[in-house]
Amino acid sequence: MTKLSVNLNKVALLRNTRTIGIPSVTHAATLVLEAGADGITVHPRPDGRHVRAPDVAELAELLKRWPAAEFNIEGNPFHGLMEFVRQVRPHQCTFVPDETGAFTSDHGWNLPADSDRLRPFIEEARSLGVRVSLFMDPEPAAMAHAKAAGADRVELYTEPYAHAWGSAEQGAVLKRYADAARAALAAGLGVNAGHDLNRHNLADFLIAVPGVAEVSIGHALIADALEFGLAATVRMYQAEIRRASAALREAR
Repeated sequence: MTKLSVNLNKVALLRNTRTIGIPSVTHAATLVLEAGADGITVHPRPDGRHVRAPDVAELAELLKRWPAAEFNIEGNPFHGLMEFVRQVRPHQCTFVPDETGAFTSDHGWNLPADSDRLRPFIEEARSLGVRVSLFMDPEPAAMAHAKAAGADRVELYTEPYAHAWGSAEQGAVLKRYADAARAALAAGLGVNAGHDLNRHNLADFLIAVPGVAEVSIGHALIADALEFGLAATVRMYQAEIRRASAALREAR
């Protein structure tokens, strides 16, 4: 079944508006893990507006108490991400082509054009025992290039799907994601997904797109937590994942 990794960047963003350390990123991680999340994702940015170096170290230490949970650190390997990868050796690093001042992640890597630049970082991360995922647009032809560059997985950038959900374009957009996932699986890659997935659109995505190993969800989940609480929200998202899994079993 698809695993849920909770992105805690927005918890850190709120904390960083004051100097008193609340809300605590590590406490939030404890709550979501106790509620059944399968992992934690963070995206440290060069400007420090989200999680910062001490958070990364503290979360790595915390996760030792949950050996079944995974730590995923994402960001641009050209903008300091590898320092964190070398320091804590997370289970997975997700390379994202963010510009330094980017508002948020908004596109995937351009492969094969970026392959030669990425390959040394991929090789280094894998030599440290860290699984490498590349943030990618749903372009089936690019998946073989991701494999050739040395990646273990791709993370499909899902904001276009989120915009199309509930509209007449939903089916066509989902087909592009399904085709990209099949191409990735055929190339020998694992498939992750993330960006603007939420508790309303998640199940439809997982039913339509084959083989999704992990979804990374932060903004929508933390927004829902303002209404329902962190623990209850994690359970709601896990229920949507189970609903999708049940629908796929019935379809078989």
